[in-house]
Amino acid sequence: MTPTPAPPATTRDEGIRIVVTGKGGVGKTTICAALARLLAREGRRTLAVDADAQLNLAAALGMPRTEAETLVPLSHHGDYIAEKTGARPGDAFGPLMRLNPDVDDVVDRFGQRAPDGVRFLAMGTLSGAGGGCLCPENTLLERTIRAIGLRDGEAIVLDTQAGVEHFGRALARGFGHAIVVTDPTYSGIGVALSAARLARDLGIGRVHLAVNRIRTPDDRRRARSEIEARCDGLEFDSWTWLPYDEDVLAAEPSVELLLSSPSAPFIAAVHALAQSVTGIPTEAIA
Repeated sequence: MTPTPAPPATTRDEGIRIVVTGKGGVGKTTICAALARLLAREGRRTLAVDADAQLNLAAALGMPRTEAETLVPLSHHGDYIAEKTGARPGDAFGPLMRLNPDVDDVVDRFGQRAPDGVRFLAMGTLSGAGGGCLCPENTLLERTIRAIGLRDGEAIVLDTQAGVEHFGRALARGFGHAIVVTDPTYSGIGVALSAARLARDLGIGRVHLAVNRIRTPDDRRRARSEIEARCDGLEFDSWTWLPYDEDVLAAEPSVELLLSSPSAPFIAAVHALAQSVTGIPTEAIA
């Protein structure tokens, strides 16, 4: 009797994990929102996570402003933090606090629906970044980053404040791409290069540079010269140049109007950025 062959092994679809970072005011959140919605339009299950202290991603995604402006970030949900860690925000670290809380339900409990089927999570940011704080809210957020990085088959776009050290190795365990956003200014470039070095040091596999608000060819040449002069051997997996576009300011805070004109220069550049990260031809992400 011929034995029945075993079914073929299934391959885990790890999806795409992208952290977007850069100096405040360089257009990071707008790019993050447009990227998330383009990935969703391409047919991917997409989760957008706001870990920036300003919490502007919900409005940028196009969620109703009354809803976006009243969202409570996960870092302020004291009952949930206490349920998962055994301690409430503000409590001193104690021996009974759980350092490895189970937060697999966090997206189901606190995720919101955004346009194009994007799922949105207002996470908030760590307090005392880099200080090694063992307070319950930091413990929960670090664990949330790890749990998000293990979700199967999703495109996850994480908008975070300048730098990636806040979540440390938790990011490197799940996020394979870092998009570092800058404008052509000296300070923006400096923050971007520092963030890119941190991403490399943490072991994030691919680091992409997005230079926003380029008005003229001279802007582009000067920005490239400044970056190359200060990069000290740092290499990027891709460079994307995003044009200055008056429509971005006119559409603010939402990307909704921008997406209504997919051939517009700014959205075309975000298409190119998406292609650099996913490897999918730009035309497929319309």
